[in-house]
Amino acid sequence: MLLFFPKLKISSCIVAFLASALQAFGMYNIHTLSGVTEGGIYGLILLLRHWLGLSPAISSFVLNAGCYALGWKTLGREFIGYSLVAACGYSVGYGICEQFPPLWPQIAQMPLLASVAGALFIGVGAGLCVRVGGATSGDDALAMSLSHLTKVPIQWLYLISDLLVLGLSLSYIPLKRIGYSLLTVILSGQLIGWIQNIDFSKKERRLS
Repeated sequence: MLLFFPKLKISSCIVAFLASALQAFGMYNIHTLSGVTEGGIYGLILLLRHWLGLSPAISSFVLNAGCYALGWKTLGREFIGYSLVAACGYSVGYGICEQFPPLWPQIAQMPLLASVAGALFIGVGAGLCVRVGGATSGDDALAMSLSHLTKVPIQWLYLISDLLVLGLSLSYIPLKRIGYSLLTVILSGQLIGWIQNIDFSKKERRLS
């Protein structure tokens, strides 16, 4: 891959890979069991399937491809390279998780805990990947691109897009379930923004 993207940093590729694998771990062990829905692209895909009968196989490809194309245009070629590494990390991580039963099957009966724990895995995983310049999903690609173009902090762009989709999802999803989803997207979005803005250089100067 470095032949096609010579400016990629090995250390950043490792972070993107492991961060996406961490995200996959959370998705498999928490999100798939809890029934908590998503905002952003994934939530929009579910919305289009419910009301228009559009297959996620088609809508997910079109929506995610559009977000990544925008990311390539606004963030450059390296963005695509790191995103490909992240995609591999997610697939490998999820594939490994599937070889074992879920670690906490009882979390399906604890939606509040599932919302918080799921937000931690998604927020930390996506935040680390975004920090090194890659995107684990079309949501991240869109938020990164819009933040670059508008200079609006990335966590607020996550929140706006998620609120729009979750608001529309009230047309077919019970309010209580949307409430847990809202908690997840607020926490994960703020985590992503916090991780992206950590200034490690100051800490290194204090230690030196």
